[in-house]
Amino acid sequence: MKLTKKRKAIAGKVDANKLYTLPDAAKLVKETTTCKFDASVDLHIQLGIDPKKADQAVRGTAALPHGTGKTKRVLVLTSPDKEEDAKKAGADFVGLEEFVQKIEQGWIDFDVVIASPNVMAKIAKIGKILGPRNLMPNPKSGTVTPDVGKAVEEVKKGKIAFKVDKFGIVHSSVGRVSFSAQQINENAETLLQVLAKMKPATAKGVYFKGISMASTMSPGINVDSKSVAGLAS
Repeated sequence: MKLTKKRKAIAGKVDANKLYTLPDAAKLVKETTTCKFDASVDLHIQLGIDPKKADQAVRGTAALPHGTGKTKRVLVLTSPDKEEDAKKAGADFVGLEEFVQKIEQGWIDFDVVIASPNVMAKIAKIGKILGPRNLMPNPKSGTVTPDVGKAVEEVKKGKIAFKVDKFGIVHSSVGRVSFSAQQINENAETLLQVLAKMKPATAKGVYFKGISMASTMSPGINVDSKSVAGLAS
């Protein structure tokens, strides 16, 4: 693919062989985006783990201080006694049987699914639909909980769920290019520090093997893990 003059100039701003500090990467990612829309800023973190081992399958949540810039559509699957709590907290869809049926028929117009523990048996049959899309409620990500109202509030405020892929990489949005460099930096730092605390006891060697920041259609910026306070080696 032939690069435009603008894309060439932007690509020239990023040294692929250099490790940037996290604050510098946050500034640079704003300068190197070529999209005409408010693109997502993403972190790609290569961890020194074996994701095939159950005790090294890193998965969890992080409450980003500035959110991701995207309003998430939340579906709550719960019993009637908890429906009002979910609605008051701002859930977009609340119910059970009718939504299970809609999902079976192909409806997936939501970004997060939260469920109360007492309905998990009833939604097990849609696991084959939600699972591959990383939407199946899970206690580790805080999406299976008796306090559905609190869970909805946290998601709406900027709580994200992450999961290491089969290559040992965590991919996550940490904002939009319209965010200030400081907001991007603080969100990214929060995610990295959460991951540092989750280092499996059985993981040997270097934990943060590579960190890259990029927006949609921008070059990847390699981040020096040593520039982030509290990161495990």
